[in-house]
Amino acid sequence: MPLFDLYKLYLSPNKEFVKKLKNILGFVPGNVTLYRMAFRHRSVAKVLKNGSRSSNERLEFLGDAILGAVIAELLFKSYPYKEEGFLTEMRSKIVNRANLNQLARKMGFDQLIIFDQKTVNVQTKHHSMLGDAFEALVGAVYLDKGYNFTKNFLLRRIVKPYIDIHTLEMTETNFKSKLIEWCQRHGKDISFDMVENGEGESTKLFTIHAIIDSENHGIGRDYNKKNAEKLAAEKACESLAI
Repeated sequence: MPLFDLYKLYLSPNKEFVKKLKNILGFVPGNVTLYRMAFRHRSVAKVLKNGSRSSNERLEFLGDAILGAVIAELLFKSYPYKEEGFLTEMRSKIVNRANLNQLARKMGFDQLIIFDQKTVNVQTKHHSMLGDAFEALVGAVYLDKGYNFTKNFLLRRIVKPYIDIHTLEMTETNFKSKLIEWCQRHGKDISFDMVENGEGESTKLFTIHAIIDSENHGIGRDYNKKNAEKLAAEKACESLAI
């Protein structure tokens, strides 16, 4: 092990945090500040001098894109004869918020997240916080180690031990039915409205808004209308913590 890694593990002020990360991730982080930020919930964020907030939201945005790219490539190679709609649905099954929450909990992220217990309710903690931290961590690994390292880390440390792709293939995740049932149970009106695409977007691309009591809770885009509705429903389920 490099001397600097040994220092971080045993001598640095961050040694306890670094040891926990190494046990969970299987490697010693380089830029420890990035990883601390990945576990900082917006409830404890402070406004920095440059106007940004010291929370994991920006890393979450980046990690979501990196995770999506890695899973998309994996599925593309695993299913060479499947159409785009199938690949989209499979990716959704893997990276949906509920699945990411479970992965984060199994890996012990709940012991690392920093949040304000007075302002964060139990529902938020269980339905979004862990998954948000998971995506933020992916963003931190990417900035610290680069894309190829992050890709190998996700495939080796996450996908292989925790995700059975072939079992997921047989699992029905019907977010649209779940959302409709929730709306019926709570007496809310729901519709899936198709809207015009923005300038430059393909006319063959369907853009669907999941409208609940006149408020847009999720947007789905796909070249298949039903798939676009499913994606919009999934986003709405995430938004409403269903």
